[in-house]
Amino acid sequence: MLAYVSAAQRHHAAPTAWLSSYFLFSFADYFDRNNQQFGPLRVFNDDTVAPQNGFPQHPHSEMEIVTLVLEGEVSHEDTMGNRTTITAGEVQRMTAGTGLAHSEMNRQDKALHLYQLWFMPSQKGLAPSYEQKDLGFLNGKKNVLIPLVTGQRVLEDVVYINSNSTIYWSNLDAGKTLTFKTFPIRLTFIYLKQGSIYVNGVELGPSDQARIDSENVLEIKATQDAQFILIDLPGSEANY
Repeated sequence: MLAYVSAAQRHHAAPTAWLSSYFLFSFADYFDRNNQQFGPLRVFNDDTVAPQNGFPQHPHSEMEIVTLVLEGEVSHEDTMGNRTTITAGEVQRMTAGTGLAHSEMNRQDKALHLYQLWFMPSQKGLAPSYEQKDLGFLNGKKNVLIPLVTGQRVLEDVVYINSNSTIYWSNLDAGKTLTFKTFPIRLTFIYLKQGSIYVNGVELGPSDQARIDSENVLEIKATQDAQFILIDLPGSEANY
């Protein structure tokens, strides 16, 4: 079954002079009891941060936090001692575990565009940890699914996450088709950055979502050059 969620159905947080944020799930002052999570995927925010602004230090615990930078760069600092810069095409993961605090700032003179995703962890009580990789996914391989983040140790040269989930990115040319094999016990989440695709016959445009369960295979066809994120998730897991 495929549930289509249009771009207009996203929650647009009250815009400020420095932040435009779209919430795909309940977050902050937005609460919808029917839209709290999809499997262990608890938060998906599509954020644009104005120059010389950002998120000052704030705490987290018991959450796997993944940041994908699409445009610009993030200056990151945390209480583990990390002081890093994450640029477009890079992926960052923080295991908040038993607790940490961090800041994420745009120190540049151009806008920052990022996706931030939170996953409920497969295991609680872990020590906080940090990982960052330059995967060049925005301008990487075409017409394939590029693994970026996973809880499967069998995938190499990706960012590890404490969740039985995998995040893929695709740069799919118009007229090309991808097939993604899944299982009825798994969930699949798709969010389109740009272009146009059909997922099992359902059309998605920019910033549309597909939330899929009880399927064996997905056929994804681009009618315009497209970029999208695909997340493979467990349908049920004891710890979330």
